[in-house]
Amino acid sequence: MMDIKVLGSGCSNCTSTAGLIETVARAKGIEFTLTKVEEMKDILSYGIMSTPGVVLNGQVVHAGGVPSRSKVEGWFA
Repeated sequence: MMDIKVLGSGCSNCTSTAGLIETVARAKGIEFTLTKVEEMKDILSYGIMSTPGVVLNGQVVHAGGVPSRSKVEGWFA
């Protein structure tokens, strides 16, 4: 089971990022939990200054802007 966190205030970019990750993970048959982290103190605890950020199994893999579909697919390869 993959633990995925999308870090951000709930803006449209954060929502788009979460949706893209869900779509790609489901298409690849990945079992996952997706959590949206919206509290600024929690976001900053990951060392991210620009959102959206993405954390996979405790490791920051992306920060700032919506990731490309190919980048997201690479996380699940």
